[in-house]
Amino acid sequence: MVIAVGSDHAGYHLKEHVKDVLLASGHEIVDVGTATPDSVDYPAFAEQAARLVGDGQVDRAVLACGSGVGVAIVANKVAGVRAVNAHDPSEVEMARRHNDANAVTLSGARLAPDQADAIVERFLRTAFEGGRHARRVAQISELDGSAVPSEA
Repeated sequence: MVIAVGSDHAGYHLKEHVKDVLLASGHEIVDVGTATPDSVDYPAFAEQAARLVGDGQVDRAVLACGSGVGVAIVANKVAGVRAVNAHDPSEVEMARRHNDANAVTLSGARLAPDQADAIVERFLRTAFEGGRHARRVAQISELDGSAVPSEA
């Protein structure tokens, strides 16, 4: 799987940890930054990663900031992106199964590396259920203009 990773300074340590784990697991990583723990503005990095997902250049994204909230807000502004700020594996599993979440955001201030590992692992291995949930995801896609028009 090709996965974009990005963070601000508050999520830098967690992004670097997750990146190393993903690489060791055989995934291809596109790291959009930041490259240091120096203070930066999270919107630029979250937008870059989200656009890679929305444009279909990567399969998924993992983003981190202090709370995970800021990067989630930014990512969800990008057409085709459905980001979840996950606090535990069960939460991200439901977001994958029912919402086809394609980005997960993490709290660099609240999650230990092993907690992030469990969340990201579940995020990557959980499939979208489709069915009635596909109709709802299509409705979300209509809101951001990323819906593919059905053939009449």
